[in-house]
Amino acid sequence: MAKIPKAYQVVKAFEEEVAHWAGAKYGVSVSSCSNAIFLCLTYLGGFQEITIPHRTYPSVAMSILHTGNMLSLSKKKWRGIYELEPTKIIDSALRFRKGMYIPGTLYCLSFHYRKHLPIGRGGMILTDDYNAAKTLRELRFDGRTEGVPIKKDNPKFLGYNMYMEPSQAARGLILFELTKNKNRPDLKVEEQGYPDLTKWECLW
Repeated sequence: MAKIPKAYQVVKAFEEEVAHWAGAKYGVSVSSCSNAIFLCLTYLGGFQEITIPHRTYPSVAMSILHTGNMLSLSKKKWRGIYELEPTKIIDSALRFRKGMYIPGTLYCLSFHYRKHLPIGRGGMILTDDYNAAKTLRELRFDGRTEGVPIKKDNPKFLGYNMYMEPSQAARGLILFELTKNKNRPDLKVEEQGYPDLTKWECLW
């Protein structure tokens, strides 16, 4: 396996700490929860109808459309998490607790400043699927292979510039140590100020 540069070893450490605590085998850190969801949708491929709650962060709906899927909104109320049905992608932007991972899912976290682990910006995908973790790591990094110098790499597919910076991961590790023993209640949808997406003309 290619050697990870020292600066990025803190990113790996952050991923492993959160994944183990949450009950998942792998963690793939990214630049935001919105990008985590986008990358998961890209990984799964498009062209299906995906249903989400009508009150959630707008980028979730936009990611569904950007990846070639069809958007459907539900009046279903939710707290903490919801599935982008029927994809097994979980938006867990409002939940962060020990053992939260649901086996067989692509479980997306938010580290926004208003969330439980307030790094300021950042997110993570939890999974128990090795191939999913490997591909998602490449997708977030311009299709590149971790640890391989850019001059020696030869990506097999197009990727995105959505990786987490080492400085964010280092802050995440510090905050995680202060948070991991506190199973705080789910954040409330209404307090996040999520809009009614049925009224957003750009989505239709």
